[in-house]
Amino acid sequence: MSPDAFDKAARALPGVTMDVLWGDHHVYKVGGRMFCIYGPSDDSFSFKASDIAFEALTETGRGIPAPYMQRAKWVRFASLKAEETAEVADWQTSAHGIIAQKLTRKARAEFGIG
Repeated sequence: MSPDAFDKAARALPGVTMDVLWGDHHVYKVGGRMFCIYGPSDDSFSFKASDIAFEALTETGRGIPAPYMQRAKWVRFASLKAEETAEVADWQTSAHGIIAQKLTRKARAEFGIG
């Protein structure tokens, strides 16, 4: 997946904003809460995963538990360019959904999230 495709897929989700934090990391949020991150300096990316996806991705070695975010079930991948566009977009959509469901009903309604 290209960095532009990553950005486009994340921003296509309802209520998404992007901030640049920790130097150059592109942090995508919904309702002020992070759901995925892209690090352009090393081409890495991370996202919030379901319990099942976290176990599957980290136990197979495809990804690793994201540093400082392991308890929250975040997965880190070393190279965005090495991953398939559709698969990463699906992970972004799932991560967005997990975080969006933690928002208040009012906030979800504001963002058009059912």
